[in-house]
Amino acid sequence: MATPERITEPASLAERYRVLLEIGRALTSALSDDELYTAIHRETSRVIEADGFYVSLYDATNDRATVVFWAEGGESRRARITYPGSESQVIRTGVPAMVSDRLADGSLLVLGDGGERVTRSAISAPMRARKAVLGVISAQSYRPDAYTHSDLELLAGIADLAAVASQNVIHVSLLDHRRREAENMEEIVRALVSSLDVEEVLSRVAEAALDLLEGGEAVVWLLGEETARVAASRGPRAPAVGSEIPFEGEWARILLEERRPVLLENIQESPLLTDGVRKAFQGKSGLIAPLTVGDRITGALFVGVEHDRVFTDDEAHLLQRLAGHAAVALKNARLHSRLQTLSLTDPLTKLPNRRHLEMHLAREFAAAQRGRRISMVLFDLDNFKQYNDAFGHLAGDGVLEAMGEVLSGETRAMNLVARYGGDEFVAVLSETSAEGARHHAARVADQVARHPALGPHGIGVTAGVAEFTEGMETVKDLIRAVDEDMYRAKAAREAL
Repeated sequence: MATPERITEPASLAERYRVLLEIGRALTSALSDDELYTAIHRETSRVIEADGFYVSLYDATNDRATVVFWAEGGESRRARITYPGSESQVIRTGVPAMVSDRLADGSLLVLGDGGERVTRSAISAPMRARKAVLGVISAQSYRPDAYTHSDLELLAGIADLAAVASQNVIHVSLLDHRRREAENMEEIVRALVSSLDVEEVLSRVAEAALDLLEGGEAVVWLLGEETARVAASRGPRAPAVGSEIPFEGEWARILLEERRPVLLENIQESPLLTDGVRKAFQGKSGLIAPLTVGDRITGALFVGVEHDRVFTDDEAHLLQRLAGHAAVALKNARLHSRLQTLSLTDPLTKLPNRRHLEMHLAREFAAAQRGRRISMVLFDLDNFKQYNDAFGHLAGDGVLEAMGEVLSGETRAMNLVARYGGDEFVAVLSETSAEGARHHAARVADQVARHPALGPHGIGVTAGVAEFTEGMETVKDLIRAVDEDMYRAKAAREAL
């Protein structure tokens, strides 16, 4: 097998998140052990030097770790190697580790045939599900000091994705053993893991529950501290999304403590339900399965019918398997949502970044061409460079953070304010004229003057304003107009 071509190390935090998203998609598409281990090796080798590489799985019940995949010089191997997990620093501590040289004298596992080339340095990261270590991923190099802390952080991110993908594979394997009782489960699982949108995953879970058990209604609850909130529902009598029920009574205890499905033969007479909960169940009979991620119950999946029905243990097992797949898919979707948010957010000011601004501007400009009114304000901080030079970059960062606070406080939900670059910020105002935009800029300038971290230190703001007009053909035309207005405003201020 040829060594995968390695791509350049991600140059920025946003780029690293993009790489992890690509790797996550590749790993979660694997449906067997061999596919997953090959994908982990391939995707890791694309971004991290890996003359040697291995994946090991850990069984805490007998403290045995087993190398299930390893590769050297681009050639993959399938021979299994076992060792006491407690002897591994990474398994024992659950913390990534790096050895820069003399790997054979370190605490990390060394693989290879002992040829002329000697493994010198390595990085290893645990695959974790909550607090449990599922296994280890390790990349090794013939060179000393081959890795940086950035490489170690990236491998840790890949290991987290591999742990989620490994759980996906386990669930799919269970599906293969129970194919006769759920012929369409594989299709459902593929549909769930193929989506990285939380709302879409929730909707698909509810629909799949109805199809699998031929129910009349299906509900997905997500648990809070004392209540269960309806996150998705299907069926004419299902409760509305957003409604809540008390998470209390024997049914809640069974889900939380015993982590098994709850069978309700007669909902209105079942002693497992409290009166406050019973009214939320409209059908005659029902079945509830917990949504479990690692060692935590995150929600519940309910299927009900309008007639008397005794759900079987096999049906309970089937719903619980679906709930397991659903929990993993939701975890994937939430991870994607977090990574996407980070990739579109300026880490200092917590405002949308320039990439986010460009995406938003493209949508708003298209709407403006269809008749919607939009205006744009470009803010530039006065005296920022002098302040930054006098007091240092940390103080300058404080000014930028304070400006982010001011803009966030003065921006309506339907509008967007973003960091444009350096000490420049942009506000995109929907359904707003140029006059309205100037009023907005004046309010911002007033708040800047009042802010204790800005005005008293000589920091002011100059604003340029532009409104979309019919002669504008591209977003660049609007940006050019607001930029020109900014320079006019600066020239007028300097002339005073």
